[in-house]
Amino acid sequence: MLKKIVLAGGTGFIGQCLERTYTNQGYIVHIISRQPGQVSWHDEQALIQALEGAEMVINLAGRSVNCRYTEKNKREISESRTRTTEALGQAIQKCQNPPDLWINSSTATIYRHAEDRPMTESTGELGSGFSVDVGKAWEDAFFDFQLPKTRQVALRLAIVLGADGGVMEPYINLVRFGLGGKQGDGRQRFSWIHIEDVCAIIAFLKGRKDLSGIFNASAPTPVTNQEFMEELRRAMGRRTGLPAPEWMLGLGAMVIGTETELILKSRWVLPERLQKAGFRFHYDRLDRALWQILQEQKQEQVQ
Repeated sequence: MLKKIVLAGGTGFIGQCLERTYTNQGYIVHIISRQPGQVSWHDEQALIQALEGAEMVINLAGRSVNCRYTEKNKREISESRTRTTEALGQAIQKCQNPPDLWINSSTATIYRHAEDRPMTESTGELGSGFSVDVGKAWEDAFFDFQLPKTRQVALRLAIVLGADGGVMEPYINLVRFGLGGKQGDGRQRFSWIHIEDVCAIIAFLKGRKDLSGIFNASAPTPVTNQEFMEELRRAMGRRTGLPAPEWMLGLGAMVIGTETELILKSRWVLPERLQKAGFRFHYDRLDRALWQILQEQKQEQVQ
């Protein structure tokens, strides 16, 4: 019998990595998206057919938060997460052989701005504001479904680092053009995770049928913004970089159409549940992760 998994919103950075991984393992990978030739969100029968008998469905769908928080954009950011989650849950309920595991993306930004102590699943405090409200609504929509045959996991993802997407290119460009100093006061925590560890966590959770609920997907060694920029400069062979005070970041965010929260919020998140369950991070140190990413980018440029 053919093995299959379903990637909802699987055309982005993480989705492409997962598609390669599971295709190489012999799986049929169905992708749900708004792109032609893939399973459509608007075709419930196609959704049910894709989900029927799948080993796992991973939902990564959601409009990018890298934009100005206008009322229109905020509505699209929120609804793109909750409505796709609801569509998946409703389709799973109608399957005769529903997926064994449903992993739904969430966000580490759901925790409060934290410079005093780290946030874990057991001791973390949820914050307030638009981004937190989105995270709460996203998880509420997910856990509202009671699915006796489908195990449910919400992954609170930290900032994902990798060579082929995510946040790396803007940060690399800052260093390249001499602007790779701290942003703001530099004390805000930067919780991160390497893309390969995201895929490894999903494989780990797939194999551990005793695990469900909320998991922080973040490397166990968060750093400050200042430390992150220093490590990136070191990896790129740049000794200095001009800092960007908060007022400058505000002006720059307006020009490029984004929000300073993406840089200035202190995300101090630890993967307590994963580590207690025995998961081992391949990229547990930032220097190792950055070296691998930069080496991979060099190889891709040569090719």
